[in-house]
Amino acid sequence: MEIKVLGGGCANCKKLLQNATQAVKEMAVVANILYITDMAAIAASGLMRTPGLIINGKVASYGRVPTVEEIKVFISNTK
Repeated sequence: MEIKVLGGGCANCKKLLQNATQAVKEMAVVANILYITDMAAIAASGLMRTPGLIINGKVASYGRVPTVEEIKVFISNTK
């Protein structure tokens, strides 16, 4: 599983990265978590607002920081 956290390095982006990491740990899933801060890469992903969460190529969330529990649901729905 590949999880991408996209953002410019703001506090919300870092919190999303922390929440995603915690969700993966609690679910004991194997995932490659990437933190993407390059604005060109973020624009290329199609996101209009950050922070963004992409799981296996599908946009799961953008413009807000989902909770650990929400991210677990996103991961479960992507399997």
